[in-house]
Amino acid sequence: IGDEGLRGMVREMLAVPDIDLEGARLAFDEAPGGAYVHHAYEGGLLQHTLAVANISLTMCDLVEGVYGGEVDRDVVLAGALIHDVMKCYVYAPVGEGRFRTSALGERVDHLTLMVAEMYGRGFPLDLIHVVASHHGEQSPVRPKSLEALIVSIADLADSEFSRQSLRAAEYLVRESTGRRGYFSSSERALELLRVKAREGWEGVRRFESGKGK
Repeated sequence: IGDEGLRGMVREMLAVPDIDLEGARLAFDEAPGGAYVHHAYEGGLLQHTLAVANISLTMCDLVEGVYGGEVDRDVVLAGALIHDVMKCYVYAPVGEGRFRTSALGERVDHLTLMVAEMYGRGFPLDLIHVVASHHGEQSPVRPKSLEALIVSIADLADSEFSRQSLRAAEYLVRESTGRRGYFSSSERALELLRVKAREGWEGVRRFESGKGK
């Protein structure tokens, strides 16, 4: 982020995402990206954030290099880095690496919390819009700037990649063992998908029994 003032605000939000509401906060690098749908494991939020930031910057290159558009990269990167920060508050651990929606999260969603906090901290409106619209057509307001559109597409792309790879790995476990599979990382889920492609169902069974790990 080139703008020094904005960079400082983003750093502060990531380092001290405190809000004036009751509720336990998970550390940013411990929180999940979701309770089930995507990145539903410890560290998932950090992983998702890094992926969205990288996808967003790649899309900036495409928009500028292929389509000749002009993009405010500071706004894009800032939005990508902080768009899901309030997920630290809306999930709670239930043991064995799993999470559920917290008491606060049952009443106020992470997007609403984030927009309110950004407004209170004096973030620029263009950046607030990026965060407010990052769920695309499911957001309270749809993306109405290139920067907002880029971040919302990047968020959807990474969320879907995680969701589909986790569900595929869970399916393989269920079909090969009859048990419901749970994956504590996307890396392990992707490893199982590679095993299935190379070794078939027997490889899946070995993987699940510990011989393929």
